[in-house]
Amino acid sequence: MHILKFSALAIALAITPALAAQEPHLGFGINLGFPTGDFRSKTYPPNADVLAEQTDGYDVGIGGQLTVSFPVDPTFAVRMNFNIMSTNGTNTATGYKDLNLKHELFGIGGDMQFFLNGGALRHRGTYLLLGASADFERFDRSDSSTWDWWGDSTDTTRKSRLAGTAGIGHSFGYGGGTRFNLEVAFHKTLSGNDLAKHEPPSADFMKVSFGWVF
Repeated sequence: MHILKFSALAIALAITPALAAQEPHLGFGINLGFPTGDFRSKTYPPNADVLAEQTDGYDVGIGGQLTVSFPVDPTFAVRMNFNIMSTNGTNTATGYKDLNLKHELFGIGGDMQFFLNGGALRHRGTYLLLGASADFERFDRSDSSTWDWWGDSTDTTRKSRLAGTAGIGHSFGYGGGTRFNLEVAFHKTLSGNDLAKHEPPSADFMKVSFGWVF
């Protein structure tokens, strides 16, 4: 939790100088998340409860994001980022009933945007992004086809973790007005993912975002 507090403070300090800069650009996006590594598929050895290997696997997730980009100069902008993602999956083990899995993530973060052709002031053209976020996650597993959010059939684990993001984006359009935006980035969990301490695996995924910037 201390890491998340320091991370939020660092993000706020990074964004503060930009608040007095050029007019900010508001963005909305629809996200697709493609799990990678252990988040895509993780096999666990037999234990006292399950006497066979069991595998957790997650499918493509869907979510959305709200961004506010503050240009600092023609090539650089600082961006606030609020995003959500929901991903379903399945736990399988030979001789046992499959379990339904669900992962939900809410992230608050800050990104640095480096515009390659000097389009930061109008949020135009190609840019690289690098950022960090505080992720608030919920892992659910249930043996029912319907989720019982308050009952005994759903086992829930909640986790607050630090994550990093790196990627590339492009805003299409010329002049003023609304622009179509496409972004591809890799999301990586940086803390709270020690399996030896029975913590959930990293929520690592490739994020593809389609949206608009105003």
